[in-house]
Amino acid sequence: MNEKLIPELNIGMVGHVSHGKTTLTEALTGKVTLTHSEELKRGITIRLGYADATFYKCKNGHYSSSAKCKICLEDCEILRTVSFIDAPGHETLMATVLTGASLMDGALLIIAANEKTPQPQTREHLTALEVSGIKNVIVIQNKIDLVTKEKAIENYREIKNFIKGSEIENAPIIPVSSQQKLNIDSVIEAIQEFIPTPKKDPEAELRMYVARSFDVNKPGKEISKLLGGVLGGAITSGKLKISDEISIRPGIRIGNKYKPLKTKVVGLKKGGIELKEAKAGGLLGVMTELDPSLTKSDLIVGSVVSSAENPVEVRESLQVQIKLLQRVVGDEELKNVQPLKMNEELLINIGTARTVGIISSTKKDKIETKLKIPVVAEKDNRIAISRLISGRWRLIGYGTII
Repeated sequence: MNEKLIPELNIGMVGHVSHGKTTLTEALTGKVTLTHSEELKRGITIRLGYADATFYKCKNGHYSSSAKCKICLEDCEILRTVSFIDAPGHETLMATVLTGASLMDGALLIIAANEKTPQPQTREHLTALEVSGIKNVIVIQNKIDLVTKEKAIENYREIKNFIKGSEIENAPIIPVSSQQKLNIDSVIEAIQEFIPTPKKDPEAELRMYVARSFDVNKPGKEISKLLGGVLGGAITSGKLKISDEISIRPGIRIGNKYKPLKTKVVGLKKGGIELKEAKAGGLLGVMTELDPSLTKSDLIVGSVVSSAENPVEVRESLQVQIKLLQRVVGDEELKNVQPLKMNEELLINIGTARTVGIISSTKKDKIETKLKIPVVAEKDNRIAISRLISGRWRLIGYGTII
């Protein structure tokens, strides 16, 4: 088996609703990431979608996601395989975007050429990337087929002005038509050049963020043939092997308490390839011995997988060093961020988990919060902080666990 067929990094697809994230994902991977019935009906992404693509290059320098070059018909050299995370653009689903950002090694920020830049969620997603520490970003100027040359140049200037002064000020901007699959080769080339595969230590302590969980059994299946629960997500450090005993925390909710889960790994899969051992990089499916009723419908999303011998700490309160943004993100009025107050409720995203924290102490740039839902949190982990403004959670800052 060619090792390069195994996904080795995760790239997020972010941007305003209906700017073409899912269509570009399909153009790059050949897979439609809308699978939830409500997503198909409404044409927007609600849950995180996943798809893998293997990239190739022919001897004449053409890039593609096909083993045979579509331009010169030459056989291509395999470069690497990438997992794409299709994040929702809708404003009410910002927390899901932040969840996806915790898994991303780089991102494509998709901006439609036929709308004024920036749209509210374009601004919000850029801030989410900055909050999450993601610096390897490529800007995609999409829907270029729907505008005139003059409008495309005007939109390009708007994009340059929008990213000026940000972490991605010098990011490449690539004009694309995802619908017509135009300039997709240039996107692949840019990914190869600007989003390197991160180096991870396979001997470090195991950490895997759970972003999805499933019951893969069809109704009516014989009890003796039922398969155990499946976890989907990404290893951020260490490695997993078949037969490993793992801990999943905080685990499953029973009443008002969360019960940690212990189980054994019985299967590993990346990019459709069954593995005996999986390391960090790319998205991963983990088959377990868990009762599938515990993993159905994303019941344990937000948990962290570690070795059973060295389980991670679960916290019911957090001490955080915070950095508030100057302005509320995602709101068209660009309101100033007001100071945090005692007993205020905040939406907190950490890893793939989200919880509501009530401020119990505040001193200068440090706060302590009591959590409604416990989370796995380790020193120096980064969190995103949102406040309820006019009935919607709006991103107002970030922090690190003390």
